[in-house]
Amino acid sequence: MNTLDSILKILQNIADPGLKKSMDRAGIKAQNALGIRVTHLRQIAKKIGKNHELALQLWDSKIHEAMMLAAIIDEPKKVSSEQMEKWVADFYSWDICDNAISSCFRKTSFAWDKVNAWVISKPEYEKRAGFAMIAILAVHEKKEPNATWLQLFPTLKEGAKDPRNFVKKAVNWAIRQIGKRNLALNAATIIFCNELLDMEEKSAQWIAKDAIKELKSEAVLNRLRQND
Repeated sequence: MNTLDSILKILQNIADPGLKKSMDRAGIKAQNALGIRVTHLRQIAKKIGKNHELALQLWDSKIHEAMMLAAIIDEPKKVSSEQMEKWVADFYSWDICDNAISSCFRKTSFAWDKVNAWVISKPEYEKRAGFAMIAILAVHEKKEPNATWLQLFPTLKEGAKDPRNFVKKAVNWAIRQIGKRNLALNAATIIFCNELLDMEEKSAQWIAKDAIKELKSEAVLNRLRQND
């Protein structure tokens, strides 16, 4: 099963043209998509197991779902900085970006270095990758002290000026995830969001309003009170 041709055949056999049509409505612009749900890709990934060389081949096929699968089966310890730069340059949709970050890139030793590099990138999805990395690390890096996240506020403030849809949504995502780590960061993040509200950029105002709504919600605050 673990050959490029065999896996591509499996993907083609379970492709759903109807699902492919719905991807556009979800903001996924993928010309080479087959139409396969991520849950199915993860089931296939379990059968394959981790395989770095196969991941590289699947990515280079440029088939949307194969690229998604590549990030799921890749071995983070074998991923180089150069590979990350190559893959991020290929990003063309939010799901390809976020899946690569969540499934693979966040687990590499280069994760924080790439945050610093990508948040100042010009291409929309490269820049999104930087802020998506912050969001995903905020969820998974449980032992990082509050200072780590507070130091990111100037970066997030600068990112909030970018009006492009998939950048501003990633900045918003990162802010919300930081604010949901604990009560202290929740309070600090709300204060930070109020600063964003005073900015002239509409993107910053939208980011702040949306984040405050969630961070002040009873569901979030009750969970943080229980955990603190």
